[in-house]
This record gives sequence, structure tokens and C-alpha cells, in this order.
Amino acid sequence: MSEPDIDALAARAAELSAALETAGDLVDPAVAARAEHDIAAVAARLELGADRTVVALVGGTGSGKSSLFNAISGLAFADVGELRPTTEVAAACVWGGDAEALLDFMDVSHERRIQRESVLDADRERALRGMVLLDLPDHDSIAVEHAQQVDRLLPLIDLLVWVVDPQKYADSALHDRYLKALARRRENMLVLVNQADTLPPAAGERVRDDVAELLAADGLPGVRVLLTSALEHTGIGEVRKVLGEAVGRPSVAVRTAAAELDAVAARLEPATGRGPGELDDPERATAALSRAAGVEAVAAS
Repeated sequence: MSEPDIDALAARAAELSAALETAGDLVDPAVAARAEHDIAAVAARLELGADRTVVALVGGTGSGKSSLFNAISGLAFADVGELRPTTEVAAACVWGGDAEALLDFMDVSHERRIQRESVLDADRERALRGMVLLDLPDHDSIAVEHAQQVDRLLPLIDLLVWVVDPQKYADSALHDRYLKALARRRENMLVLVNQADTLPPAAGERVRDDVAELLAADGLPGVRVLLTSALEHTGIGEVRKVLGEAVGRPSVAVRTAAAELDAVAARLEPATGRGPGELDDPERATAALSRAAGVEAVAAS
């Protein structure tokens, strides 16, 4: 199957949004509100173009996201707390050129943005040119607005890098609220078991295998799991290599948008009377929603 282009995906988003409006009360208000938000976010992201790869470090309090952000970028920019290791607002590091419009859209404050490359780097950062690395707020913070920031930004991210620590990698909030719900995006995920320096030498591989088994149970088989330590710089070179490979793939943003629209369609299946997996793309969801509402399809599929 050929990869969809930006115009085709924008049309899908518009058709699915129109079908939602037509379906009205057939769709649970909470489900409809989330769908409308995600569709709008995808459409707006596509309008900004597909020349940037947005990578986000996502994790809980104390997982070491900010330390990893600094280790990957080679800059001491993200806040690293010793007594209160909490990320409260998103930070962004940009490789190559201007990304102001994208970061404005993502609502990343100007004080929390930094440009990575300089003339002193020569070509050392070339593999990551075009990447925007985000350090997101902690998804498990007691401050509700932190989790809301994460939820708002997730549909806009091309590569999700989940950061877990050796003690809390089985946290049910992470698995039930996020990982299982994002199974359709597993091809654009990476999991880092951080703080590997706190594990005995023989325990690291066991923890990594255990994380992989949990991911498979969440519907995420094959997601790559790496051991890292920002303190000792363990695994940072391998992480940068994986990120470079992601940046080098064409149209990552387009694939992300397609996956997000597919996920919206899957969440809308109950309103159409179809079983799980029967609406495998937004075009079929559009037609099914319209039929369920007793009108013709909003647009030809």
C-alpha cells in the first residue's frame, strides 16, 4: 500500500470530523470530544508541513527524562531536580533551522526552547538535523495540568520515547492509560529503561526482557527496549543512532498522522455498530458513522 500524502490525510481528517458532527448523539460526548481534539491536532500539524521529526521523552516523576534530554542533546538545558525531580513544562531542543511555528503551535514557551547545532559542531549533529526533541511534563504528576499537557501533545509526536526506571516500569497508570491505548503507533515507539547504573550487572538484561514482555501484553510486541544511564552516559550513543534512523525515514509526520486518524476510527467503532478492527481506516469510519446516523456518507470512501 502506498503511503498517504498530506493532502489525502487532511481530507480524511475533514471527512471524519464532518461525520462526527453528523452522528451527533450516537457518539458518547467524551469520546466525541477527544476525537474532535485529536482530529483538529492532526490537521493543524499537517498544515505545518512534514519536514520536522518531533521526538518526545515521556515518563513519570523521577524517571530521569530531563537528564536524558541533556545527555542526548549534549546541553545542560532541561531542569534536573535533586530534591524535586519534576518536569513542569515542556522543553524543546531543535536540530537544524527554524521550528518556531511548530513550537508555537505546540505551545512550548520561548524560554524553554534551544537550538542545538552551531558552527562548532561541524557535521557531528548532521544525523539528527530536522529533529525536535521534547522533554514533556511528568504524566503521573499530582498536578493535573501536567498530565493534560502530555495528553494534548501526544497526537502531534512522531516518535514516542517512553522513559521508565527499574522500580516503576510496571506502573499500571503508564500501561493502562497510555501504552495500551497507543498500540497502533508501536512502530514509532522506543522504550528506555533509565538509571541502569542502579542495577546489578546481571539484572539489567532481566529487567529489559521483563519490560519487553509487558509491552507485548499491552499489544506492543517488537517495540525496542534499551538500557540507559544519563549519569554514566550508558546507551546514549545507541539512542542517538535510533533517533537518527527515525529522522532519516521519509514522511514520519505523515505516518504519525495516519496512525492517529486510524486510532480515532478505532475508538469510534462502538458508535457504528461494528466490531473491533472492522473500521481499519478513517474513510470507512466516515461512511459507517454517516450510515449509523441515517444519512448518506459525508464523502465518498
